Amino acid sequence: MARQYLVTGVAGFIGSALACALLERGERVRGIDNFATGKRENLARMRGLEFIEGDLGEAAAARAACAGVEVIFHEAAIPSVPRSVADPVANNRANVDATVSLLVAAKEAGVKRVIYAASSSAYGNSPTLPKREDFLPAPLSPYAVAKLAGEHYLAAFHACYGMTTVSLRYFNVFGPYQDANSAYAAVLAKFITSMLAGEAPVVHGDGEQSRDFTYIDNVVQANLLAAAAPADAVAGQMMNVATGSRISLNQVIGVLRRLLGYSGEVRYGPPRTGDVKHSLADIARAQTLLGYHPHVSFEQGLALTVDWYRESARRAVPAKA
Repeated sequence: MARQYLVTGVAGFIGSALACALLERGERVRGIDNFATGKRENLARMRGLEFIEGDLGEAAAARAACAGVEVIFHEAAIPSVPRSVADPVANNRANVDATVSLLVAAKEAGVKRVIYAASSSAYGNSPTLPKREDFLPAPLSPYAVAKLAGEHYLAAFHACYGMTTVSLRYFNVFGPYQDANSAYAAVLAKFITSMLAGEAPVVHGDGEQSRDFTYIDNVVQANLLAAAAPADAVAGQMMNVATGSRISLNQVIGVLRRLLGYSGEVRYGPPRTGDVKHSLADIARAQTLLGYHPHVSFEQGLALTVDWYRESARRAVPAKA
């Protein structure tokens, strides 16, 4: 019999991709979302999903979500540095309080394993690259603090209650179905949709900041490996999920010019509060503990993502009478 999985934030970018992968394998999947950032239209992709609309910060919703579940993928969050700076209380409620509520419900329900979407923002502006898991954290924004707190809560629930927990520190995830319309949208989604529309992309800063951009399929792979890895190897662990390579935003703009045939200008503005300058992951721990190897390179993932946004833009144009 298939295992029962729970995906929190199932209507979001990463949660929906993960749920789709599980359903394609024939697994039993329950999802929960309160649509704070998730999109209802994403649910249409998940045939066979058992869906709960609810807020994990509410104990009853968390208990209903966890009942009968063996493995939880905790993707629910408000994943935005600017939004956390603007409203740190709401950030804490969504990213810390809801995580604790979920962990308590999971413990009560006898959930065997919880895999958590941690964030590379925990490293802050550490000048040493690549960033390794043994570095002291130095979060620069309320969002980074909240995601780091979630890691510590998972480790504590392992230490105190014996729950198998795994934290995966994501590095700049991108890909199809990422929302480009939000004011807090990820940079690649914003760049692509602006350039497709013939509008100048906006770079916050000088564009020399660099990122270890990670295609969504690599993140899904890491989660599935974390769910299957021997408990004694991964319980209580935290590890980076990325590609182990980086590219500057100016270089990204250059690649997108070629892929999109864009020849317009680029607008530069002041850097955003809480943003880090450079991000590059050491992925040796995930390789050793999970057997993780990124299958999709940045360039391959960017081309796939551009194709998806281009097709989405084409579908959005009403047919002429």
